[in-house]
Formats: sequence, C-alpha cells, structure tokens
Amino acid sequence: MSSNSCAECHSVYPVDEMIRYGTIFVCGSCKPRFMQKLAEGAAVPGVIRYAGFWRRFLAYFVDGVILGVVNLILMMFILIPMVVVSNGNPDDLNALPALVVILIYAIQIGTGFTYETVLIWKYGATLGKRICQVEVVRVDGGPISYGLAVGRYFAKILNAFTLGIGYIIAAFDEEKRGLHDRLCNTRVIMK
Repeated sequence: MSSNSCAECHSVYPVDEMIRYGTIFVCGSCKPRFMQKLAEGAAVPGVIRYAGFWRRFLAYFVDGVILGVVNLILMMFILIPMVVVSNGNPDDLNALPALVVILIYAIQIGTGFTYETVLIWKYGATLGKRICQVEVVRVDGGPISYGLAVGRYFAKILNAFTLGIGYIIAAFDEEKRGLHDRLCNTRVIMK
C-alpha cells in the first residue's frame, strides 16, 4: 500500500485515504481548508502558477523605465564633462558624435546586461518582476545559475530579430513561455 504526505499538514497517510488534486494529495481532515483555498483562488501548495503575458509585460515596462532613468543619469555624468572639457572648440566637438554614440551604446548594453543577469541570478527577479510578484526559475522550480541568467539575457535579444513575436508567444503558451524561456528552459512563475 503506497502512502504520501498531505500538501496541507504534511502528515503521511495511505493514498487511498486521501483526495488527489493534480499531482498533490490532501488528507480528509485538511480537505475542507484545501477546498476553501481552491474556491478563493489562493495559491495551492505544489501547484505552479505561471505569470501571465500582461503581468510579464508590466514587469518588462517597469524594468525599462528603471533602466532608462539609470542610463540617463549615467550618460549625464559621462557626456556633460566631455562637452565641458572641449570648451566649445569646434574641432573638439567634431570628434564627439562618434564617441558619444559608442558610449551611449556601451552604457545601455552594460547596464542592461548587469541589471538583468545579476538580479535574476541573485534574487530570481529584476525590480520590475519583484514589483509584479513574479520570479524566474528553472523547469524544476529551482533558482537559475549565473550562466543561465547570461544565456537568458542574450536569448531575449533574439526577440528583437523576431519583431517581438518571441515575447508574444508567451500569451499563447500553456506555461507562458517566451522564446527566451523556451531556449533556456526557464519559467516565470507567480511568487
């Protein structure tokens, strides 16, 4: 006779004395509490809730605003001194546009890369994802490694080459995975 632990009280009971909900089991004494949680839409232990398209979009938007402000501040601290040093000399200003463009791209790529990879690796979520109460995990629910966070960042860049369709497919996938999630075998779940 097989046994399993109750998802609510964690006591071990024979399986034939428990109710089954998907892959989890609940004992008879916890059944009313469990059914009430289901009726209220509360988080059920052992059941993964994937973050929906619009919640992920909002997190992406918040991250974009945060990165935009950080990039603007960094560019002001780097570019304003460059113009001041040139003292308005036209010969010095002619050399600035190419350098400015290179610096702007370097700042944007560097801050985006650092922001995304470090926060996802250390905390499982960027600030936007934390605000929206979502988290990036491996397929088994564990935290992702730094290497996987780096790979996921570069996989997100591929979405630009698909004109954003890589993001949109998350709306139609049952596990709400975008192209970058499929390539790196990650999931974005509700906390």
